[in-house]
Amino acid sequence: QVKANDRSFHEQPQFKTNAIRTYKYNVFTFLPLNLFEQFKRVANFYFLILLILQTIPQITTLAWYTTLVPFLLVLGVTAIKDLVDDVTRHKMDNEVNNRTCEVIKDGRFKVAKWKDIQVGDVIRLKKNDFIPADILLLSSSEPNSLCYVETAELDGETNLKFKMALEITDQYLQRENALATFDGFIECEEPNNRLDKFTGTLFWRSSSFPLDANKILLRGCVIRNTDVCHGLVIFAGADTKIMKNSGKTRFKRTKIDYLLNYMVYTIIVVLILLAAGLAIGHAYWEAQVGNYSWYLYDGEDATPSYRGFLSFWGYIIILNTLVPISLYVSVEVIRLGQSHFINWDLQMYYAEKDTPAKARTTTLNEQLGQIHYVFSDKTGTLTQNIMTFKKCCINGQIYGECKPLLDHPVSGGLDVAPVDFSWNIFADGKFAFYDHYLIEQIQSGKESEVRQFFFLLAICHTVMVERIDDQLNYQAASPDEGALVSAARNFGFTFLARTQNTITVSELGTERTYNVLAILDFNSDRKRMSIIVRTPEGNIRLYCKGADTVIYERLHQMNPTKQETQDALDIKQIFANETLRTLCLCYKEIEEKEFAEWNKKFMAASVASTNRDEALDKVYEEIEKDLILLGATAIEDKLQDGVPETISKLAKADIKIWVLTGDKKETAENIGFACELLTEDTTICYGEDINEVREQQVVSSYNKKIIAWSYFAFSGNFTFWKKTSHKLLMSPWEGIDGDDKASVSCSSMRHSVKKEQQQQNFVDLACECSAVICCRVTPKQKAMVVDLVKRYKKAITLAIGDGANDVNMIKTAHIGVGISGQEGMQAVMSSDFSFAQFRYLQRLLLVHGRWSYIRMCKFLRYFFYKNFAFTLAHLWYSFFNGYSAQTAYEDWFITLYNVLYTSLPVLLMGLLDQDVSDKLSLRFPGLYVVGQRDLLFNYKRFFVSLLHGALTSMILFFIPFGAYLQTMGQDGEAPSDYQSFAVTIASALVIAVNFQIGLDTSYWTFVNAFSIFGSIALYFGIMFDFHSAGIHVILPSTFQFTGTAANALRQPYIWLTIILTVALCLLPVIAFRFLSMTIWPSESDKTDFRLRSEARKRLKAEEQWKHRQKVFRRGVSSRRSAYAFSHQRGYADLISSGRSIR
Repeated sequence: QVKANDRSFHEQPQFKTNAIRTYKYNVFTFLPLNLFEQFKRVANFYFLILLILQTIPQITTLAWYTTLVPFLLVLGVTAIKDLVDDVTRHKMDNEVNNRTCEVIKDGRFKVAKWKDIQVGDVIRLKKNDFIPADILLLSSSEPNSLCYVETAELDGETNLKFKMALEITDQYLQRENALATFDGFIECEEPNNRLDKFTGTLFWRSSSFPLDANKILLRGCVIRNTDVCHGLVIFAGADTKIMKNSGKTRFKRTKIDYLLNYMVYTIIVVLILLAAGLAIGHAYWEAQVGNYSWYLYDGEDATPSYRGFLSFWGYIIILNTLVPISLYVSVEVIRLGQSHFINWDLQMYYAEKDTPAKARTTTLNEQLGQIHYVFSDKTGTLTQNIMTFKKCCINGQIYGECKPLLDHPVSGGLDVAPVDFSWNIFADGKFAFYDHYLIEQIQSGKESEVRQFFFLLAICHTVMVERIDDQLNYQAASPDEGALVSAARNFGFTFLARTQNTITVSELGTERTYNVLAILDFNSDRKRMSIIVRTPEGNIRLYCKGADTVIYERLHQMNPTKQETQDALDIKQIFANETLRTLCLCYKEIEEKEFAEWNKKFMAASVASTNRDEALDKVYEEIEKDLILLGATAIEDKLQDGVPETISKLAKADIKIWVLTGDKKETAENIGFACELLTEDTTICYGEDINEVREQQVVSSYNKKIIAWSYFAFSGNFTFWKKTSHKLLMSPWEGIDGDDKASVSCSSMRHSVKKEQQQQNFVDLACECSAVICCRVTPKQKAMVVDLVKRYKKAITLAIGDGANDVNMIKTAHIGVGISGQEGMQAVMSSDFSFAQFRYLQRLLLVHGRWSYIRMCKFLRYFFYKNFAFTLAHLWYSFFNGYSAQTAYEDWFITLYNVLYTSLPVLLMGLLDQDVSDKLSLRFPGLYVVGQRDLLFNYKRFFVSLLHGALTSMILFFIPFGAYLQTMGQDGEAPSDYQSFAVTIASALVIAVNFQIGLDTSYWTFVNAFSIFGSIALYFGIMFDFHSAGIHVILPSTFQFTGTAANALRQPYIWLTIILTVALCLLPVIAFRFLSMTIWPSESDKTDFRLRSEARKRLKAEEQWKHRQKVFRRGVSSRRSAYAFSHQRGYADLISSGRSIR
């Protein structure tokens, strides 16, 4: 309930203030809240527990800073990122809350800040002002209180929408004093997020008036082309519809994310088992050796089992690096970099509209390399969504073919000149039409239906018009509607102006104004719109346009042109063969008495407080019947550039493409041929053949050739192409509605089970097809189809679309791609990735997706390898120290290993590595299958990495251990002390793991080489610094390896040991890689071999072409410089530029 100009009434708690708050923290809450959020992550909480354990003297085996330093780094990086984001939100909130507008206070309009506005305030807005809250339009400076708004911030659409005030408020609430004394009372719906819905009633002057969305101005919109308007605040602040829609989008995670979490859990289990085993070993050792060794007495009389218990926690601390603390932060850095590479890709930049590709999320990049199914909208996605009026069928006659004037015949072979519209002062000059006979029919007036046809196009719509420099400019809600009104304008029936109750049309130069009695608007369920007008002669007439399926159900039985029009649409398929979009047009004469009775029901439904939309639809049905068919329009929507090539490339990459469209099956089928989703050898089975096809499938199932399938519950037509040895099958299906509600009875359980089985069978059959086209589907059914494939096939799905009707599908798929097209930006704003043309999808998947997947898999495998190689040295060392949880390295080395010594090379590999170039990725789409089959990162690969790390750690420990036994240095001193041993293992480890990443790198750049050798140099520089006497003097308890590095590494024997250890770590890997490339080559290796073979064949062909018969000449040497023969251009540029074929 809202009372106008009553601030005291709206100070109750249920009414929100208009101040908005999108930020999460303030100065006092940032630290505690941010830390709380970070510790909700299992990994962070795990390391917090470890840090606490390290502060307990009895069990700690590592200095507290070994965990604290990397832990603080991880928390700090995340906190800084969150802080930067939140500071930006603070600035935006302050900017918005401190905007100003005029509010009535003390009987006058006064300037007030947005944050001080309350529900019930009457406000004044001017041209180009942002709307501060959801307000009821009371009046404006435009005739009939029209108000034009731009909704770009709300739904991304830049075309203007119009709103219109109630007639009574327009009449009485224009002046300031009238607005100040306005005391209307409004009952309306609760605050919600439905942008296109509003239900309410205004009680004023002892009357009630219905309110709908057309009278509401929403926060976030901008006033355009209207000097002044006045409104009453209905919802404020967090209750506004735009704020209700700004809730968190469903968080999407990649397949690798889920796998990674399970692998971390596996590592934690391994860690606990290792610690438990070593603790048992320590307890046994203490019982057998430790208690009887006087030199080990520590003054504490503890039992072996208690010492084993303490050893368990000590090993939990030592082995904690099995779970890499910096893994998650590194993954986020790599994903952020890969997202920027997508944003910076000039080959996905559409210069015509200045639209670059945009990664709107940074968490899904590698998932782009694992797509199995692409679900695509048709209109605006595969096609351009730029509509052109091409043909029409009027009174059974088809117009639009190239026909010359009767008195100016054209000889064969010459082009027909376009129709001359110079006789029409309102013609826009851009419209091209080639059927001169239609113009003759309009001008002669012999067939009244022809004029009636174009008059219907000029009057039955919701287009707005404005005059700019004496030129008409139409603002249409959809490209279809704009094309139809523009066509009518060029043919002489020009829409000129509209008010709340009238519409003015120029009919072949004669202006006539019609009273609008009712507009029965379009929605996706009705699939039609109607307008009821009173002609200047006093007659009442209904005009309707809509989809042929709904129009034909409502036609009068005595329709003279029904069959001819249906022939054009269905039997002859003249329009569908050219992939034209069709609408049927019809009208109806209404008696005064009939309209009066219907209007009462219409007004009652308009003010219904509950289920208003359903009540209105029911009333609309009563009047939209017994219609007289005039004909049908046909609009062309051309394919985008590069669509067939893109679909072909994706098909070769084993990506299955499903087209989901609301068009009829003939149009969808022809689009399938146009974009080469289908070929000419297709055998088509239509709906009436389904039973026969089903029987064949059942029979085939007995021969184990195909799984039997059954009928699926959907109301759309589903068109399938199944590749067999000889043909392709296409089946349009019609069934019960997708959101069918089973009645609650004893059979409802059986119904549910049957429906589940039908869905399973549908998915099984459809997924065997090479391509699927679903026609006549609603936006909700698009999302349901995607969800079924996700649910039953566990396949990675991608949905791509350009309009508001694709948003549900885009949000449902694993990855949503929005195309910034002609239908606004709703799809883009709901998407994970966006670009301007469908053809860019092949580069997004085959190049960026594939690279991202390969890089992430290499990164993760190497990360686990290097951490196991590093950590398991403690395990082998424990066999020689009584399982006493003694570390094998210096504490500072443990602290900096993941942070400095091995971090940069692996990050750069995750950002820059390429197994083949982008051109080869597109040239050989078959390379894409590695991601679909999860070949590069799975549990097998994970355990191979762990085994590799474990073997490396054995070599790193036992080779130096054997070398140190009974060793004497050059100076006569034995170097086999613990600290020298630790330095030797650490040095060999850093060199081995950095060289290993060199072996794993496919794409070498200067940056990669610098990071590898730079990391090794950094290790030695820091180590010598930390082992110096100067730093020991400052912090003697923290830096205890004084002089160790200098003493140990001046021995050639130690360097030989390090070289031998590194060689033994790497040589088996090199040998195995060679054998793998020879015996089990990957797809990349096969491509490399194919390219080399092609290059050799090309070179051989050129040599044969150049070959001449040798002529023996006495005294002339036959020797030639080998270099002289290699004058043909080689691979120098390729190598120096870094564009390696591997």
